[in-house]
Amino acid sequence: MSEPIERTTENFGVPWEGIYGYVQAVKHGDTIYVSGQLSHDGDQLVAPAPVDANGAVTDFSAMEEQMRRSYVNAAELLKRFGATLADVVEEVLYVLDIDAAFAVAGPVRKAAYGREDPQVASTLVGTTRLAFPEQLVEIKLIARV
Repeated sequence: MSEPIERTTENFGVPWEGIYGYVQAVKHGDTIYVSGQLSHDGDQLVAPAPVDANGAVTDFSAMEEQMRRSYVNAAELLKRFGATLADVVEEVLYVLDIDAAFAVAGPVRKAAYGREDPQVASTLVGTTRLAFPEQLVEIKLIARV
């Protein structure tokens, strides 16, 4: 009989973890799965986009700041497992506006990964809504250690 594969998890302790019922990251064997990260500082959203009375975003200029903070949060989770963004093999960026994301994603991603040619498979997906109305981007990662 083979040994069971070790599974460990991490959370930030934000309210939506319990409300939705999930963990921020799971390490299963040598693979780390990071749930979609958004721009929060543990207490509130960072750089929330302005929304109208119906909850529709009226300005996408916070995309860059939200994207940067999402990578910071992802890096913090990876660090807890002894990993870094250099260990990421796949990422998916879910965004409300493809043009706004594409305009900033190159420089933001290169800065986050610390190189001009991030060695990560990447997918950019446009969607009509994310978890919070003021949220413009969510980044999901898979890393191998």
